[in-house]
Amino acid sequence: MQALYMLALSPIAETRGDPNSYGFRIERSTADAMAQLFLCLSKRASACWVLDADIEGFFDNINHDWLLRNAPTETRMLRQWLKAGVIHKGQLHATDAGTPQGGIISPTLANLALDGLERLLKEYLGVTRAKKLKVNVVRYADDFVITGASPEVLENEVKPWVEQFLATRGLRLSLKKTRIAHIDEGFDFLGWNFRKYDGTLLIKPNKKNVKAFYSKIREAIDSHKTVKQEDLIRLLNPKLRGWALYHQPVVAKQAYSRMDHRVFIKLWRWAKRRHPNKSLDWVRKKYFRTSGDRTWVFATTVVDADGGKREVELYSLTSTPIERHKKVSGDYNPYDPAMEAQGEKLRMDRMLSKLKYRKQIGSLFASQNGLCLLCKQPITKETGWHDHHVVHRSLGGGDELANRILLHPNCHNQLHTRGLHVNKPASIGSLVKA
Repeated sequence: MQALYMLALSPIAETRGDPNSYGFRIERSTADAMAQLFLCLSKRASACWVLDADIEGFFDNINHDWLLRNAPTETRMLRQWLKAGVIHKGQLHATDAGTPQGGIISPTLANLALDGLERLLKEYLGVTRAKKLKVNVVRYADDFVITGASPEVLENEVKPWVEQFLATRGLRLSLKKTRIAHIDEGFDFLGWNFRKYDGTLLIKPNKKNVKAFYSKIREAIDSHKTVKQEDLIRLLNPKLRGWALYHQPVVAKQAYSRMDHRVFIKLWRWAKRRHPNKSLDWVRKKYFRTSGDRTWVFATTVVDADGGKREVELYSLTSTPIERHKKVSGDYNPYDPAMEAQGEKLRMDRMLSKLKYRKQIGSLFASQNGLCLLCKQPITKETGWHDHHVVHRSLGGGDELANRILLHPNCHNQLHTRGLHVNKPASIGSLVKA
């Protein structure tokens, strides 16, 4: 039931959302929030002070009366969700505040509660004055950062206004986690540390994030002391790859190298423990190999069901290339048909380096015999291509291959600007006015 209501509520929430709110929204992520902060802080003339804010007990304390008055959904059903209570260890606990525990609609309701933080703050200060004071808001769920030209502006004007904004919603800032910091001192946000070194802004994985990740790796290795080597590799690789890809857009090479070394030390101890009576050279040859120009690679040979042999090796963090994130535009709305082409290009630019996406492009290319379905001319690396959804995503179209075709960039623009529609599979004369 919540899913049905959320289908109707989501387009409204996207339309009302602040430009620089990135949590729990389509095509938006922590990397977009990081990229926006880079734009706000990286220049020599950028703001030097930040209000690093955190809301205390965000999902547990949102005022029910405020939600019932302001959430654009059916009030009776919303009241039932909010007041349903929680069963914990067989006991029913009343929910007098907060969003539905575990409900899929909770993130959307939470965003509705905080939407307006950026827009109303700039209206309060005045758009021209806010720009002069270098006030910018970047928010991800209940974590947000507000930049400013001086600590006095943040302490005496911005922070009191934010506290009042939150109070009407039953919320308040966390005294422990909220602080005003200089960019040369740095601050942590979404697992990264933002800090200027000699005037240059560097964004790195923060110490807390690195420590927490290594703890998970250490626990995984310690709790699997007797498993086969290939099983341990299969267990660790998704964790290592996921952490590496999260930090891929930032200055993470040093963190990758250090983590690789710490994981190696842990695996070396794991291997030695299994064979206390064998020599160190024997252990090294059994569990570690040379792969290209890399030595001491934790790897082994496995036999597939068909009898074929292949080598599996531990994912190397340092092999992860650093790639700048393609940031979503602040005014992008996935439900606006006029922004369909912008959304398609954004997804294509982000996914182009992914193996799964390259395979999909290859399948589409082969199914079209390498031809653009609009002009019937070959698609090449030189011409480029756009990945077009036949039924627009804003109208409910999915990402399955049956709903996608490849077009030349210019042909794709014509398709949208002239209001054309193309069927798949397309034959001559398949283009008609929408």
